[in-house]
Amino acid sequence: MGGRRILVVKLGALGDFFLAQPAFAAIRRHHSGDHLTLLTLPSLAPLARLSALFDEVLEDPRGRSARDYLRVRRLLRAGRFDRVYDLQGQSRTDRYYWLFAPGPWPEWSGTARGASHADHYPGRRAVPVQERYARQLRPFGIVPEATADLSWLTADTKRFDLPEPYVLLIPGSSPGGLRKRWPAERYGELARRLAARGVTPVILGGKGEADLAAAIRALCPQAIDLTGRTGIEEIAALARGAWGCVGNDTGPTHLAAALGCPTAALLSDASVPQASGPRLRTHYTPDLADMEVDGVLEALDAARG
Repeated sequence: MGGRRILVVKLGALGDFFLAQPAFAAIRRHHSGDHLTLLTLPSLAPLARLSALFDEVLEDPRGRSARDYLRVRRLLRAGRFDRVYDLQGQSRTDRYYWLFAPGPWPEWSGTARGASHADHYPGRRAVPVQERYARQLRPFGIVPEATADLSWLTADTKRFDLPEPYVLLIPGSSPGGLRKRWPAERYGELARRLAARGVTPVILGGKGEADLAAAIRALCPQAIDLTGRTGIEEIAALARGAWGCVGNDTGPTHLAAALGCPTAALLSDASVPQASGPRLRTHYTPDLADMEVDGVLEALDAARG
């Protein structure tokens, strides 16, 4: 492919990846005749390739050693990029700008000192991420859509043989985000009340979150435990067919919301509000230990309209 060589930098967690999808797609449209590369984490690289939005996906080791930075420097300089969109905008990726020393430097959109298109303004980190991307890309005439096209993300889920209607419960979070977890016992009470409405609770999570599923099923035996049995593609397919979703501030919740599933996202002071979706309601208390089931049910009902 001819044209310019463009790099997008986006590290972060799974939820951040899906929140960046509208920005990715807008950059792809704007640079339809250019060679577009993404620098991301190894864990996210397979999804990025599956999306077909990028001509090339580079994997950042995200290590702290001099060897890791030298590896990134080689990747960056070998790419001969004409422009870089640093959507991560953190101190680590600011340093990547200086890995081009002694030059030449590409055009750089981001927070790095010396960037040709500096993305600095008061309170930037507190701005919702979608608005932040829109502000960063506006000078280039790039306008992200309100929602992402995730039609490429799907799978066959018939093997789960789920009864309808069903509601997804996402009680986990990343290991470093334990404060973002609503207590499993409250999820259990929520599951029991939803089951009484005739809606089957389906619990999603990784293998390490089986204990959360067990605590929920102890209070609601009708709940179905799929922890450790679903990849991202299966979660997307399940969200498309779900009656609703309730989840913590974590990647699968962001994914369900982005797909248009009626979603109640549970937030506290441990989160920076950034979830988005056409049928999303956020429910907030400063401390999730104080969040009541009634409020969560009201948020879910509001999301369903």
